[in-house]
Amino acid sequence: MAAQAGVSPRTVDFYTSLDLIAPAARTGGNYRLYHPEVIERIATIRALETHGVPLQEIAAALRQPVADDLDARLDQLDNALHALQAAARQSDEHAHGLLTALTARAHALIATALDLTAGLPPPV
Repeated sequence: MAAQAGVSPRTVDFYTSLDLIAPAARTGGNYRLYHPEVIERIATIRALETHGVPLQEIAAALRQPVADDLDARLDQLDNALHALQAAARQSDEHAHGLLTALTARAHALIATALDLTAGLPPPV
């Protein structure tokens, strides 16, 4: 499984110890067996790490219950971004530049999060 995911067995052990992934079963020889979806989860974890998200934050996020209404949460984010953009329009030049940069970064982070979670399997 480690080879298929493109990581070392130590990485699999480490991710398992952090509850980022979990074995589905164990063999008679006490080897861990994982669902094939874990390979995609490892790819997502690695991508988040590449974007600077600490493993502890990834683990905490994966422990969160799945949002009942993703559309409602995305609407809340959209409203917050519109409020940030409105504040930028009404601020002085320096604050306007900072708020505009923050808004652009927030949009990029949301797009990245949606891309990364599109193929994420359900928690195991």
